[in-house]
Amino acid sequence: MATVMKDEQLMLRVAGGDLGSFDEIIRRHQPTAWRIAYRFLGDPAEAEDIAQEAFLKILTAASRYRATASFSTYLYRIVSRLCVDHGRKKRPLCVDTFPERVDSSPDPATTLDLKDRDALIRRTLDALPARQRMAVVLKYYEGLSYKDIAQAMDTSIKAVERLLGRARNTLQSSLAQVKK
Repeated sequence: MATVMKDEQLMLRVAGGDLGSFDEIIRRHQPTAWRIAYRFLGDPAEAEDIAQEAFLKILTAASRYRATASFSTYLYRIVSRLCVDHGRKKRPLCVDTFPERVDSSPDPATTLDLKDRDALIRRTLDALPARQRMAVVLKYYEGLSYKDIAQAMDTSIKAVERLLGRARNTLQSSLAQVKK
C-alpha cells in the first residue's frame, strides 16, 4: 500500500530539486488555482495563465517555503495576489450560473424578474473592488473560513470581516435600488 505524502513533505522535496514532487503538487492543486482565478477574472485563458504563473512562483520560491500554514493556504495567497494584481484591469467576476430554481409559476414575468435579479447580482459583484471580490470568491465559492481567507489575503480576520461586510452592503444596496 503506497503512502500518500502531505503537500508540505512534497514541498520539502521540491526544495531539494525533486521535480517529480512538483508534478504531484501541480496535479493536486492546479484545478483549484485555475478555479479561483477563473471566478475572479472570468476568462479561462487568463485563469490558466494565472495558475501557471502561481506554480512558477511556487517552484522558484520552493527553497524559501515554510509550512506555517497549510500548502493550500499558501497557494490561495499566491493566486489571490496574482489575481488582484491582474484584476486591476477590472475584469468581470465569473459567477457560475446561479443554482437552478424550481419555478412553480409558469408566469413569464416572474421568470424575467429572476433573470434580471441574477444579472444585477453579477453586475454588482463585477463592480466590487478587487480585494472585496477576492474575499467573496474565497468565502462563498471556495468555502474558506475567515481565518483561512485572512491568511490567503495576508490580512487580519477583522479586515476580512470588513471586506465581506462591505461587499454584502453593496449587494444589498444594489438590490434595494431595484425594488424601488
